[in-house]
Formats: sequence, C-alpha cells, structure tokens
Amino acid sequence: MTQDASPAPSPDPSADDIAKDVSAAIVAHRLPPGTRLREEALGRAYQVSRTKIRAALLMLSKDKLIDIVPDKGAFVSKPSADEAREVFAVRRILETALAREFTARARPADFRRIEAHLAQERQALEGGDAQARNRLLGDFHLLLAEIVGNKVLTDMLRELLARSAVITALYQSTHDAGCSSREHHAFIKAARKGDADAASALMDEHLRHVLDALDFKAGAQGNADLVTALLR
Repeated sequence: MTQDASPAPSPDPSADDIAKDVSAAIVAHRLPPGTRLREEALGRAYQVSRTKIRAALLMLSKDKLIDIVPDKGAFVSKPSADEAREVFAVRRILETALAREFTARARPADFRRIEAHLAQERQALEGGDAQARNRLLGDFHLLLAEIVGNKVLTDMLRELLARSAVITALYQSTHDAGCSSREHHAFIKAARKGDADAASALMDEHLRHVLDALDFKAGAQGNADLVTALLR
C-alpha cells in the first residue's frame, strides 16, 4: 500500500505490505508514539494470520519504528531525546551532502517534478489536511534522494524520515509546517541557480530549525484506535 490514507486493505497483503502500511500510519501521525499494536486487531484489519502479522512487526522493529517488549507486545517507539538528536545529526550529515548531489544532477524534468510536489504541499497546508501535510513534508526529502538515484541513500533516508515522524509526534514540534514548506522552496530556488553551497547550507539550516523546535519536555500518549487509524 502507498503512504496515502487508503480505505481497506488489499486482499491477502504480504508482511511487507502490512509493514509499509503501518509505517505510513506512523509517519502520518495516525498512530502516536506508545500506541500498542495488538496482533489480533492487526490480523482482523488485514484479514491475515498472526504469523504474517508477527513478520510485519519484526520488520518495523528492525527499522526502529516499533518496540517489541517481551510478554507485553509491540508498541510504536518512544525515542529518547538523545536518540532524537542523533537521528537529526545523521540527517544533517546525509542531507547536506544530498543537497550538493541534487544541485549537480537535477535536470529541468526533475525540477518540474519537485514543483508539482511543492504544489501538493501548499494544497495540503491551505486545506488543513494535517496527515497529508506531514507525509508530503517528509516525502520532499525522499524525492530529492530518488532524483539523485542513490538507492542506498534513499533507503537510509526513508528509515530516518520515518523515525523523524515518530520523534516530531512525540515531542510536539513547534516548527510551523508553513515554515518548513517555505524552506523547501528556498532550497529549490538555490538549487535551480546551481548554487551548491547555498543549497547545502539551507538544508542544514532547515533540519536544525526542525530539531530546535522539538519540545523535549513533552511526551505524547498512545491512545489511538488501532483499526480505525489504519483504515482511514
């Protein structure tokens, strides 16, 4: 399944399909940190065996999106403040380098693809669609990696973006979504000019702003209805 909210699960989804769907729900903040992922509820939602559900949960655990606690079950991760800082430190290293690669490699067709994405960001912001907004703001970074064409980097960034979504949900970021979108536009403006130094600096500044806006005194509680969150 895609990261867009989907109505009902496809017939006989694979463990990988289920893991991607649950990951999308986490990224969209439909499943807040601490939410318990009950095997029986997931099995009913996806109409599959608990064996397949366990395989999907193991995948999510390996990606650090959930914690599997012996004798208690699986829960959406609640990363510590130190872990949050480490995730963004790694992102700053990777994405400032990515910014330079993107500036060097992007072609007119790539910028048209980016502009279409930015238009979707604006539409989600203006329409007050928080779930679409959260997903699109993260997908902007992933799109840059896909355009550069480095599969290893893309896979690494996909995991880091998912973990970042858990972090911003847990620590209730005060960074305005509209500000993030404007910073995306500023980055693309510099990249269009071929100014790799400016593009890299703007990406670093953007990620630093997101980190600085996290409220490490906050702590979200996991109280989402699992099946409803997945099938929205």
